[in-house]
Amino acid sequence: MPPKALDYESLNENVKKVQYAVRGELYLRASELQKEGKKVIFTNVGNPHALGQKPLTFPRQVVALCQAPFLLDDPNVGLIFPADAISRAKHYLSITAGGLGAYSDSRGIPGVRKEVAEFIERRDGYPSDPELIYLTDGASKGVMQILNTIIRGEGDGVLVPVPQYPLYSAAISLFGGSLVPYYLEETANWGLDLNNLRQSVAQARSKGITVRAMVIINPGNPTGQCLSEANLREILNFCFHEGLVLLGDEVYQQNIYQDERPFISARKVLMGMGLPISKEVQLVSFHTVSKGYWGECGQRGGYFEMTNIPPQTVDEIYKVASIALSPNVPAQIFMGLMVNPPKPGDISYEQFVRESKGILESLRKRARIMTDGFNNCRNVVCNFTEGAMYSFPQIRLPPRAIEAAKRAGKVADVFYCLKLLEATGISTVPGSGFGQKEGVFHLRTTILPAEEDMPAIMDSFKKFNDEFMEQYEDHRGYSRM
Repeated sequence: MPPKALDYESLNENVKKVQYAVRGELYLRASELQKEGKKVIFTNVGNPHALGQKPLTFPRQVVALCQAPFLLDDPNVGLIFPADAISRAKHYLSITAGGLGAYSDSRGIPGVRKEVAEFIERRDGYPSDPELIYLTDGASKGVMQILNTIIRGEGDGVLVPVPQYPLYSAAISLFGGSLVPYYLEETANWGLDLNNLRQSVAQARSKGITVRAMVIINPGNPTGQCLSEANLREILNFCFHEGLVLLGDEVYQQNIYQDERPFISARKVLMGMGLPISKEVQLVSFHTVSKGYWGECGQRGGYFEMTNIPPQTVDEIYKVASIALSPNVPAQIFMGLMVNPPKPGDISYEQFVRESKGILESLRKRARIMTDGFNNCRNVVCNFTEGAMYSFPQIRLPPRAIEAAKRAGKVADVFYCLKLLEATGISTVPGSGFGQKEGVFHLRTTILPAEEDMPAIMDSFKKFNDEFMEQYEDHRGYSRM
């Protein structure tokens, strides 16, 4: 009997190629330990509310009223909800055809897309067109939609920074394309070297790959660096000369923990470069409600904005978006509230500012505690987390540890992270899941555990790491590879 369509051996080969380390072997083992009753600290994924971050009050109030509009008819509603939340809920209900339980336009609610365009104009100083903004179920769905549009087959390559967020490697595999890595330089605070970029393109072309797009993640995931304006100019010039679409993953733009390099969007830099570049470089930018001080991962709200994309292509992207009928409508309301929060003078303004500032200030402290903690550990070096939600320390594994990992049939950093999980309950992601230079090992952890828990977590890590190094070092000294 021939194999059935869903028997493993007859599955789409692209599906089998997909690897996604953030929810891979370490996460599965951590889930098993949790079922056995062991306390597990899930630092493997940027999921703020799961690690105790409280939701912002105002957006939850507005969405609660939109979800239960009968509350607006209650004469006592003003005793429970502030007037500005009531007013915003009524506004959103007036621009949704049938409320939150009805499909919206496949591109998203026009009124919310207008709010996003106004936010972009305030941020960048250049007008934005709501017709070129699509609301999506989280930024990831938007990234996948655009990659699916770009990739025609395995001969098409996409430049992706390494270390990279595995959404990109997974989606490129799924759509049958080729990932073209460009390595970030750890010793230069995960900086981007243009010569390295050129070499990556030349190498890909020598293999017959047509490089069609370039991804930047700013601030970086897992590396936490912020790109400077000069860096962005170099990247945009490069894309202009090479004819590449630039995909700007800017989901961590609110997560900045230093003052030297504030977030600046690729679009703002592009518009400021003038003709011909400002009208030639094709750019797609992504944002989300999952990160920042919102952390509303479970709501699945995002958008992408298209710059210099031909109208016929926009029509094709709309056609594909229409297959899913509508993005998640409650998440669209969250997006509207994120890009258009309470203003000075509004009843909820002071509370909103107090809550959001409190979250960002605490994240800034946690970034410092974690970086310092890792740098105080034996054979561990870590760049400061300038932005995003992660630390990505290099673990200088002794040769005996690498040999022990081989004997166990594990990649060396997977071996280390599994031992860390078993000993401490700290669930991380090995650096090999993001890509790294040969013979160099890392792990990624979020900076999201509660501030008051952070010292104990770092003490627990240090104790484990000291014991691990004691076990595997040969005490004749060990230098960096």
